[in-house]
This record gives sequence, C-alpha cells and structure tokens, in this order.
Amino acid sequence: MPRIVFDLPAHFGFATELQIYISHVNQGGHLDNAQLLTLVSEARVRFFQSLGYAEADVGDYSIVVGDIVAQYKSEAFHGETLRVEMTPADFNKYGFDLVFRMADKASGREVARGKIGIVFIGKHDRRAAPIPPAVLALLHSRASAAQPVD
Repeated sequence: MPRIVFDLPAHFGFATELQIYISHVNQGGHLDNAQLLTLVSEARVRFFQSLGYAEADVGDYSIVVGDIVAQYKSEAFHGETLRVEMTPADFNKYGFDLVFRMADKASGREVARGKIGIVFIGKHDRRAAPIPPAVLALLHSRASAAQPVD
C-alpha cells in the first residue's frame, strides 16, 4: 500500500505550543499515535478560540470532525514542546479543511502534518449545515493573513 503524501500550504494563519507529557508517550518511548490526535484536537480547540468561538457554538452551529489525515515525519518525545501551525483551506458548502503542521519547537524538526475535515452541523437536528457567513469571512481572513512556513 502506498504511503500518504500530504503537501503543506505555503502559509499558516495560526500557531500554538503544546508540551508532550509522559501520558502522551507509548511503550516505544515516543509520542503515541492516538495521543497525536489528542494534541491536534487541543490545537483545533485553540484555533477556534482564537476566532472567538467555542467548538460547541461556532456562529450558532456546532462542528464535528468529518475526517483526519496524518503523515508522520519523525518521532516526538516526552518533554518536547511542539509548535502546531494551522490554517483553513479547501472550503466547501458545509465546512473546510484545517491543515496542520507539528514541529519540535527547539529544533524545528517536523513531527507530523495533515488535515482535519471540519463540518458544521445544526445544534438541534445534527445535520450538516452551511458555514455561517460571518464565520466564513473570519476563516478566509485567517487564511489570507497566514504567515510563511519557517
């Protein structure tokens, strides 16, 4: 089976830092794959907070993860601080991809990259809903204000 190949955008519009705790490490001594998703989820929550929203209420809608792609580039270890960069991309009627890059803060070594497929849903009917216009404008603004990748 061929490996996943995932190209990064030229710029990212958001960054946050996350420390790798001992609970994130598996028996192999490196970041556990399930814990990678936990860290990416924390970064996603912070991304929406940076826009002024909680995930349970983004312009009067909720969001769910429709899919996720992750490509590992290197191991990460207990005690390292990861810089997680994110930017919205590939918009559609009901959502967008939140592209991420994760790297060790001290060395710049890339750990992982990928994307999270975000879908907007109605709070009551739990069905896919169009991105609210005000949220869409904020997302486009964040994508266009993105900073170059180091």
